Amino acid sequence: MKDHDCYLPEGSYAALPAVRQALRSPDGLRRAQAEGMILEAVAQRCTAAHDLLFDLGFAQGVMPRTCCALGVAEGDTREIAILSRVGKPTCFVVTGVELSADPPTVWLSRTAAQQRAQDALLDTLRPGDVIAAAVTHLEPFGAFVDIGCGVASLIGIENLSVSRIYHPSDRLRVGQSIYAVVRTVDRAARRISLTHRELLGTWEQNAARFSPGETVRGVVRSIEPYGVFIELAPNLSGLAEPRSDLTPGTVVSVYIRSILPQRMKIKLTVIDVLADRELPARPPYFLTEGRLQEWVYTPACCDKKPIVTHFDAV
Repeated sequence: MKDHDCYLPEGSYAALPAVRQALRSPDGLRRAQAEGMILEAVAQRCTAAHDLLFDLGFAQGVMPRTCCALGVAEGDTREIAILSRVGKPTCFVVTGVELSADPPTVWLSRTAAQQRAQDALLDTLRPGDVIAAAVTHLEPFGAFVDIGCGVASLIGIENLSVSRIYHPSDRLRVGQSIYAVVRTVDRAARRISLTHRELLGTWEQNAARFSPGETVRGVVRSIEPYGVFIELAPNLSGLAEPRSDLTPGTVVSVYIRSILPQRMKIKLTVIDVLADRELPARPPYFLTEGRLQEWVYTPACCDKKPIVTHFDAV
């Protein structure tokens, strides 16, 4: 197992048998503290002082404000990063067990777990590495994801898929588990950026799932004077003739008239308008592990400028 594989997105640890065992008793927590084990529980409350409180059954877990998130102590992270943990699975390491206190108290630090995860990720990840992540927040410019113990990374909207979307919510939803590819590792700025579209298949891989003469479902992505672009898969769109009753996001059924690899085009005819909108489904990944050096979306026989991603080694 690679070092970075040891650090999972928050919400992943609670199901691990070792974590469940450690949380059952004071002795289990003391062993976890001695071993530096990363544990996880749901934050129940945030105090007026912005300390997080956890119900561990036999004791109260207390996570002091400065131990709740990387950057809080330095003023680089906003307080909302603490407030928003209430009701959510939160990673931590145990820093102290005081059962003689009133009430019995276990001291916790998420910051320590995050620091370890960030150090390992920055040290071991390389551009092109395929990793697991969990979507935590969506903005018009992209999706923020957790790549381990709450360490955040960004996938820009332009890197979510080849098919253009207006907002990341067209492709992903908060809480969704996904895969991503490391785009850049900036050790000086302690920042890792990701991309997603390279895991969703090339034009040929996606087009092979369809045949001329079929009628399938699609989603309207953009309206142009010369036609309507309709997404058949996250990395595959076709063009239909203009219709006045279509808007971006509308789900339609379409007849596939032709598939032209030489021109990287699919000609469609809209048959009917279906539901107004669908929730994002799990992306159809063609790759979920390993490392990419280069990804070429465009068919070799196509006369258009190729769409290529190069992952430079660092």
